[in-house]
Amino acid sequence: MIDFNPILNDIEPSQEEVEKVRGLADKLINIINKNANKLNIKAEAVLLGSVAKNTWLSNGKSQEGKGLDIDIFIKFPLTTSLDDLKRYGLELAHKCVEEVDGTYEERYASHPYLTGFIEGYEVDLVPCYDITDSSELKSAVDRTLLHTRFVVDNLESKQARDVRLLKRFMKMVGTYGSEFKVGGFSGYLCELLVIHYGSFLKVLKGAVEDWKPGYKIDLMNYGTAGQFKDPLIVVDPTDQNRNVSAALTLQKMAEFRVAAGNFLKNPKKSYFYPKTIDYNRETLRKEFQERKTHSVLLTFPIPNISADALHPQIQKTEKSLVKILENNEFKVLGSDSWSDEDSTGVILLEMNTWKLTPFRKYAGPLVWDDENTQRFLEKHPLSWVEGERWFTLARRDYQEAESLIKETLTPQGIRNLRVGKHLKKKLLENYDLVDVPDLLIREDINEDVLKFLYTYLHKNELLTRD
Repeated sequence: MIDFNPILNDIEPSQEEVEKVRGLADKLINIINKNANKLNIKAEAVLLGSVAKNTWLSNGKSQEGKGLDIDIFIKFPLTTSLDDLKRYGLELAHKCVEEVDGTYEERYASHPYLTGFIEGYEVDLVPCYDITDSSELKSAVDRTLLHTRFVVDNLESKQARDVRLLKRFMKMVGTYGSEFKVGGFSGYLCELLVIHYGSFLKVLKGAVEDWKPGYKIDLMNYGTAGQFKDPLIVVDPTDQNRNVSAALTLQKMAEFRVAAGNFLKNPKKSYFYPKTIDYNRETLRKEFQERKTHSVLLTFPIPNISADALHPQIQKTEKSLVKILENNEFKVLGSDSWSDEDSTGVILLEMNTWKLTPFRKYAGPLVWDDENTQRFLEKHPLSWVEGERWFTLARRDYQEAESLIKETLTPQGIRNLRVGKHLKKKLLENYDLVDVPDLLIREDINEDVLKFLYTYLHKNELLTRD
């Protein structure tokens, strides 16, 4: 097995970084608590999340994607009304960010919170209720208090390194992140897996040897795992009626198991670093053409909604569009969707069938059914008998998939499409439908779209290393 120390040297925060992050957190907490006391607001700020649990990954150059989030929660007594919690929580958060000359965005979970951009870090300032047990839960964000306490009390100090290895491994193979866009493993789930199995390697071995859809982990032996029907069931040790892995899709569970097996068979340090992917427009175009299918990309502007609201709407639209095509006998080999979460959304459709003949064979009643036979023959006089049933030829409504897609994206046709109301408006305003090989000729194609197309063609790319 490989030596993990060089990897840990890259992904563990240095002492200097720890002091900087902790120092910033302490400063912000003191500001909030000072202002709460000054304004006679009954509230207290505390540090939670991966920084408090000492399981966070370095914000240094070895990381890929966005950097560290610092989670500061502003606790209010249970007697506080929800309106007062929102009002005073946001007031304290605003004052804090302004006092340190930061910028901020208002975001929304179960209720509004603030994300401040301060000294190069994203700091979530979240109002919550000061609960000590899940029975006191008033909003989903309150759980973070319980989760942090459980991990601090149950994760051994040396196991923090195993959590970091697990998080990093999952990030690099594309299975980390419980947001809807990813459907992968949350940080809290990683921590519980290490507590349960004991180490990074034992988590991988457990996944390979034991996991199948419906696999159950119940750290506290609550006996409530049977009430869940998710791919992986990890009963929340702080709430017996919650599955921590509810957001994990079967796809990401399977991908992690495959990647874990690949690593255990052939351990390489490269699993913990971004994989270099070599692609260009011409090679992608050639690959799509060699498949002998017909691939199109539907692009459209996206509504101004949160990413967690956007991606479910795009994926629902993708699946509904595939169903409409299949119901009209256009065979879809594969589909996928993506968004930059800023201005553009795309749906990829790879078609086995793009054009159909003008007529389709249509089954009628049994010949013994005189009443229905008479009506059928009046409507279809050129029918014939096969076995004991009447058949006829019916003209298709659509001979080309393109015409069906375009008709579906009209005010009349979109009624048949399962699409969120925000996205529906944008699709009706403007969209573009282009053949993928034609798109790949264009010089102005977005690099992220190229990567999306490459990932579609090479679905297992991140799960292994040469």
